[in-house]
Amino acid sequence: MGKDDIVVIYGKEQCPYCDKAKALCEQRGFTYTYKQLGVDFDREEMLEEFPTARTFPQIIFNGGKVGGYDALEAIVAHQKETAGE
Repeated sequence: MGKDDIVVIYGKEQCPYCDKAKALCEQRGFTYTYKQLGVDFDREEMLEEFPTARTFPQIIFNGGKVGGYDALEAIVAHQKETAGE
């Protein structure tokens, strides 16, 4: 857990949950990459990568597509439980 976990966040401007996802990664010590719509990818690339996604952010955690912020938060909570935090 922590430094070894890798997260990729696909987000957009003025997205509170994108900001929360980045803050959670920083708090937990996850290595993360933030990709912003219109800068790092476009809508077509988003639909190719996440064909069923309808919200931002979309998050990849350790190579697996997990969904949005709530899913990332659930993973962190589960890690805390299993680590006895």
